[in-house]
Amino acid sequence: MKKITIREIKPEEINKLEDMLYEAIYQPDENNLIPKTVLEIPEVNAYIKDFGSKKDDYCLVADLAGEIVGAVWVRVISGEIKGYGYIDENTPEFAISLYKQYRNKGVGTQLMASMITHLCKNGYKQTSLNVKKENHAVRLYKKMGFEIISEDNEDYLMLLNLEKSNG
Repeated sequence: MKKITIREIKPEEINKLEDMLYEAIYQPDENNLIPKTVLEIPEVNAYIKDFGSKKDDYCLVADLAGEIVGAVWVRVISGEIKGYGYIDENTPEFAISLYKQYRNKGVGTQLMASMITHLCKNGYKQTSLNVKKENHAVRLYKKMGFEIISEDNEDYLMLLNLEKSNG
């Protein structure tokens, strides 16, 4: 595989977050995919709506020869509509996704490590995410230092203490 570069998203690429958000949705049955209309659900759309307009919005992409193959982004999703990983108004939520053919190759680890470094350098104390229990990414999140702080039948709410992290 060619070298992947981790870099900030460019303003003209923000529209790619729609594809990335869809890729981030856990799909256990490849023969019965969730329709893309799922992105219209306010709690889902909140992860990308007007991205770049909030002070905590930040996105890194995995660039392979000029093509975006993955992304990690954070934002605080509070107010009337909260994110699935909502903790408080100072805790940005993580979202990460890669196109299938780039998964399990270390790209997600690179993206997450770069974002954790960014959050540490910018004084954030913690970051959160929500993940389906059966999603294989749970292992990656644990490896990166995220801890399960609550759960329901389907999901884990995970938190990374950035003050303990060595970003």
